[in-house]
Amino acid sequence: MAAPRTASPRRLPAPRWPWLLLSLLLPLLLPAPSEGLGHSAELAFALEPSDDVAVPGQPIMLGCKVEGTPPVRITWRKNGVELPESIHSTLLANGSLLIHHFRLERGGSPSDEGDYECVAQNRFGLVVSRKARIQAATMSDFHVHPQATVGEEGGVARFQCQIHGLPKPLITWEKNRVPIDTDNERYTLLPKGVLQITGLRAEDSGVFHCVASNIASVRISHGARLTVSGSGSGAYKEPTILVGPENLTLTVHQTAVLECVATGNPRPIVSWSRLDGRPIGVEGIQVLGTGNLIISDVTVQHSGVYVCAANRPGTRVRRTAQGRLVVQAPAEFVQHPQSISRPAGTTAMFTCQAQGEPPPHVTWLKNGQVLGPGGHVRLKNNNSTLTISGIGPEDEAIYQCVAENSAGSSQASARLTVLWAEGLPGPPRNVQAVSVSSTEVRVSWSEPLVNTKEIIGYVLHIRKAADPPELEYQEAVSKSTFQHLVSDLEPSTAYSFYIKAYTPRGASSASMPTLASTLGEAPAPPPLSVRVLGSSSLQLLWEPWPRLAQHEGGFKLFYRPASKASFTGPILLPGTASSYNLSRLDPSVVYEVKLLAYNQHGDGNATVRFVSLRGASERTALSPPCDCRKEDATNQTSTTGIVIGIHIGVTCIIFCVLFLLFGQRGRVLLCKDVENQLSPPQGPRSQRDPGILALNGAGRGERAQPGRGKKCADAKELEQLFPLAGMAGPPGPRPTQDPAAPVPCEETQLSTLPLQGFGPLDRRMAEAKAPCTGPVAALLPLDRGPILLSEGQVVPPSAAPAAQPAHSGQ
Repeated sequence: MAAPRTASPRRLPAPRWPWLLLSLLLPLLLPAPSEGLGHSAELAFALEPSDDVAVPGQPIMLGCKVEGTPPVRITWRKNGVELPESIHSTLLANGSLLIHHFRLERGGSPSDEGDYECVAQNRFGLVVSRKARIQAATMSDFHVHPQATVGEEGGVARFQCQIHGLPKPLITWEKNRVPIDTDNERYTLLPKGVLQITGLRAEDSGVFHCVASNIASVRISHGARLTVSGSGSGAYKEPTILVGPENLTLTVHQTAVLECVATGNPRPIVSWSRLDGRPIGVEGIQVLGTGNLIISDVTVQHSGVYVCAANRPGTRVRRTAQGRLVVQAPAEFVQHPQSISRPAGTTAMFTCQAQGEPPPHVTWLKNGQVLGPGGHVRLKNNNSTLTISGIGPEDEAIYQCVAENSAGSSQASARLTVLWAEGLPGPPRNVQAVSVSSTEVRVSWSEPLVNTKEIIGYVLHIRKAADPPELEYQEAVSKSTFQHLVSDLEPSTAYSFYIKAYTPRGASSASMPTLASTLGEAPAPPPLSVRVLGSSSLQLLWEPWPRLAQHEGGFKLFYRPASKASFTGPILLPGTASSYNLSRLDPSVVYEVKLLAYNQHGDGNATVRFVSLRGASERTALSPPCDCRKEDATNQTSTTGIVIGIHIGVTCIIFCVLFLLFGQRGRVLLCKDVENQLSPPQGPRSQRDPGILALNGAGRGERAQPGRGKKCADAKELEQLFPLAGMAGPPGPRPTQDPAAPVPCEETQLSTLPLQGFGPLDRRMAEAKAPCTGPVAALLPLDRGPILLSEGQVVPPSAAPAAQPAHSGQ
């Protein structure tokens, strides 16, 4: 017989005390039914139909028993379609179904095979039983017959036959047309149709037949002769496994038979283990014959790979074979849904959790009909949670959770009662929503038609149209206000709105929902960075905005000499662009560059930058490429001078002490001679002072020495390019300076910007590395203007890092 599927456990009726608690809030509740005392108000199955095998032409009965408040109407479905009344089947008084003569499909007449469900209904709802699969008993022909075998005395013989049938056929064996003696320990019969004979003797010779029988038929296989020859030579034979375990797939509570037939001389010892190292255990485990493993009443924990080993006695010589056992478990519930009562307009939630092997699939039924997600119904957590928001009278029903896998199915049910107080106002009317801006929508409505005197306020329910109902939020509105401005919304987004009127006794039903989309807005100014590539070219850098392409947008680029009134452009660029190069520019002109983003709502504000190429032009024409390694070596000179000075002092002290020992006459000459040998060459005092300033933390520009082939900008030339206010130093009189003295300059300076007309620079772009970038030139105080970087980059005072002393060697 096929293993019956697990039926769902009987559900207890839900307690009625929550109704008393809810009555404190809603005094007018649904009246409790007075009829049916002694019966459960919940529809529940006390008996459900189970899988079965029927004999064609014979009667079969499918059991069903239901508990619930009468009157209860019971019907049956076959393959999802209601069975009509006929003389072929009878619905018994207890709800069971009797089929008088089970039919197979012949001559156009329908077959009675299929999936049957018992359906019960009363005034509270409808429930459907688990599916019971009914199949006809069958018996096929043998597709494997036993084969003739020759064996030696003391050896092993094995016969096998295979046949399919419903229910599973019972296999027995005959020798010379006489049933074999099952009490003979040398004869082992396995349920899958195998006969093993160990310790062969001459009297075992004969003709063997396999006999298969079930309720449908009895069949006998072809005969197979066993011939037992004389005793073997007694020579050593390696252990050999003739037949190992097969892969099996069973259902819980069935019996697993793992076969292992081994030969050898001496006879090998057969043992079993699991490949994962877990113990097989002893409960329900037995060894049949000389090495077959039998596991009765299998569970999911028995699943695994089993290894049969044949060992030569007293040695480690062994042979192994393995097979996989898979145990399936029908779906069963670890958490049943519970019946609930909820006021109208609130949210109801049912939860059921099922387990099984393989993991079961969960579906929901509402009064026997499949319930899918949509509208105010949501399914979450692999369908284990059913949520119904904004419930109304139409949602009052019996909800069933059906868990099903390849091993079986189970069902559990619960009832939803919607509480409704009389005298509540009707739903608000004429709900309209109008977009005011990109972030605001004005919602208006009219007063309900009935029961408006007790209204204490309205609640507006808001959510994005694309979001699930559970993500909505609410805003309360005064009872005298029939419009509300909803703010803090997202631009170009559709929203759903509905309204409820509230009284001390409860809320009205929800109004009809309405949709409105916020207006769009133009994009924000893009962050723009400018990099000088050469004496006549610039590179503009910004972040790409892929969303612009989705909203029919992109970038517009304009540029012009600062002295002219008209711009060149617009240069249209896609929203995915992130850079653009301007070439063939005049090195002697300051350029104004403007970049803006646009979409279907218009142009956004522009980002403006002023750039000069003069510094790049001068460096290209007059300055050779700088050598950073040489510059680092120059920076190390000051440190080397300090170290040499220390050595000079120490050496002088040593020699002076020695001079005291040998005489005072040569002391001054000696110290002077050592100092001349160890000191680096030094120029006039006016040229040594910058070195002293460098040791005290002055900028590198103050350490510039003549004769290095560098052209320093004249102060008047800088004042012509930039406003004097931008070049001003700290408050107070400016120090006089020798016109012939060179102005300190920065070796890597390529371009400079005026203080007016530029926005905040992208800090990340400002930190981009430039070739041969040295310390920042401290041309201006941090609180008076920008810091000039290499490659035409500018950091405004608010974003500039604190100035650090330029120590030599760093």
